[in-house]
This record gives sequence, C-alpha cells and structure tokens, in this order.
Amino acid sequence: LRARGDHWPVGRTVCWVLGWAVFVYATNGAPGVYGRVMFSMHMVMHMALMMFIPILLVPGAAITLALRALRARRDRTLGPREIVLAVVHSRWAAVVANPVVAAVIFFGSLVAFYWTGLFEWALTSHEGHVFMVVHFTLSGYAFVWSLVGTDPGPRKWTPPLRLVVLFATLALHAFFGLSIMTGTWLLAPGFFKAIDLPYVPDLLADQQLGGTIAWGIGEMPTLALALMVAVSWARSDQREARRSDRRAD
Repeated sequence: LRARGDHWPVGRTVCWVLGWAVFVYATNGAPGVYGRVMFSMHMVMHMALMMFIPILLVPGAAITLALRALRARRDRTLGPREIVLAVVHSRWAAVVANPVVAAVIFFGSLVAFYWTGLFEWALTSHEGHVFMVVHFTLSGYAFVWSLVGTDPGPRKWTPPLRLVVLFATLALHAFFGLSIMTGTWLLAPGFFKAIDLPYVPDLLADQQLGGTIAWGIGEMPTLALALMVAVSWARSDQREARRSDRRAD
C-alpha cells in the first residue's frame, strides 16, 4: 500500500497485533498451561478465545487489507484476491455472518462442549485441545464480525436488530455462567479426580469459580460490543444525512 502511495490506519494494525499477542498468551501462558488441569484457569482461556481476542481482531479488518493490497488478476484466473472475494460473498459466508446464526453457534457451542463428552476429550487429547481452540476462536470471531465487522461481505443488519441479538446472547451467556457457578455436579469428573492436584483441594469450588469467571468476563466485552454497534449506528446516520443533503442540493 505504501509503495503505491496509499496508507493503512495504525489503529487497525495495533488491534490486529494485540489480538494475536493475547491469543499467544492465552494458549501458551498461564491460562493455557494451568487451563489443562484447572477448570477456573481453563475458563479464563476459553473466555479470552471467544470474547476478548475477536474484539481485537475484527477491527483489524484483515479482509479489507487483503483486498486492497492483493492485485487482481487480469487473465481471469483464480488468485488470492479472487479466492478471498469468492469466500466473503459466498452463500456459506452469508449464513455464518447472519447474527442469529452466529449467536446460535456462539452459545450452542458452549452447551454442546461442556455438557457432553467433548470437554473431557479436549482435556485428555491434543487433537481435542486444538479443536477447542480453533472452534471457539472462529465462533467468537464470526459472532463479533456479524455485529461490528467492517470488511466486505454479506449485508449487515441494522444496528437496532444487532443490539437485540447481542443482548439476547448476553442473557443466554449469563445463564450458562450461572448454571456452572451454582452447579453441584462436576464436569469431566474422571479427569480432574484422576490428576488430584494438591493446589486444587476442592474441585467443585474451583469449577464454581470458573462459572463466576464466565459470567463476569462476559459483561465487559458485551459492553464494548454494544458501544461499537452504537458508534456504527451513529456513523450510518451521519452518512445517510450527508446523502440526503446531497440529494437536496
């Protein structure tokens, strides 16, 4: 871009790099290491993957940067730019980027993962752990992108509808956190009882702490998302006002 005299906002680059820095820490730092053996630390990593990291990555607008930087092929063959365009304008992208579908995947994944054998699979196998990291990062990214993404793709819903979807998902997420926080049964009991860590004397208390973390951490990113949707709403109103002025002139 700079070679042709164009530019790219520094803030977008900062968001993108910071998002991946948090990802590296969440998966390789204390949350990633202790999250393999402690439910509370596991939940810190999980909430970072689903909620904090996507809020940093989506404003980075990597798809927009790719479409601006990659050259279009004039011989009508498939190149990187053409593949990116085909993907973002595909029917699959239209379905996944639908806020309701993205919200169902976002919340439904939590229920399916923790209240089935998938959670224990992720704790006891490398393949399961990698699947968990990739799936929840992508599901969080799709949900945030459907609400505040600025990249080219399917047409966005109006801001009021996006806010309705956001607050409905927040209510369901709060229910998930509260159900774990007040639960009296252990998730993946065979695994946690087998390792018998000396610094986790009460497994149920640690699990309930994880539920508190899931409930509490969900509030801050949701507030940030609501503010981002509100800013998008204000900007769309300003653009519409300028268009009306031009038509009037």
